[in-house]
Amino acid sequence: MSGWRRPRWWAVLLTVAGCLVFLRLGVWQLHRADEKDELLRRYAASAQAPLSNFADVAETPPAQAFPRVRVQGSYRADRVYLLDNPKHDRRGGVEVYVPFVLRSSNTLLLVDLGFLPGNGSEQAPQLPSLPTGEQSLQGLYLPPPGVGFAMGGDALATQAHWPKTTIYLDLKQVQRDLGQALYPRVLALDADPASIYMREHTLDFSSMPPARHRAYAFQWFTFAVVAVAIFAVLHRRRKPKKTDHA
Repeated sequence: MSGWRRPRWWAVLLTVAGCLVFLRLGVWQLHRADEKDELLRRYAASAQAPLSNFADVAETPPAQAFPRVRVQGSYRADRVYLLDNPKHDRRGGVEVYVPFVLRSSNTLLLVDLGFLPGNGSEQAPQLPSLPTGEQSLQGLYLPPPGVGFAMGGDALATQAHWPKTTIYLDLKQVQRDLGQALYPRVLALDADPASIYMREHTLDFSSMPPARHRAYAFQWFTFAVVAVAIFAVLHRRRKPKKTDHA
């Protein structure tokens, strides 16, 4: 006698469909982890890459690359934005962004000066004066920091004094606030030992790094194994209980 009961067709169908979905999701998570690993490798290599012509990448930057560029122009020192989202140390601080006026262009480039550490209080750190006149800047042309789930509306529009503070940076809101067009990425300046700013720019995968994708993949694969195990347990023929004879 076989140790298994013949399963219903719908039980087989549900188990197979469930396993296929779980396996598909697990493979997708592994692919996402590999994609982010590749982006991190490209980002690390970009710091030593030769300079690209900014005009070639300004409006249509490569989706999976981070060109190094050099630009000439001057700061809009009266229009400073502070990203109040400390992630470098426990004392808090702000990431400082300033619009940059390029030569022969009506479009502004938002420059990430770097992270300015706080002093442990709730007050914003004191901003050093920006250089005046024409400047030559060099750095990585990066996507703006992720907005995530923005709540509370446009915080910039409600502020009348500069610098303006926000907990997320939305280039569309900054563009409306400035009343002038912005390039689709920001210029993250190269590290400078003489600068007061900390410039340790990284890709923002804090909410979903590659390791978390792999953890989710393991979870989906585990669900597939559990589905098969449940199917086997439910269709295993139970042995009849022995009865005592007088």
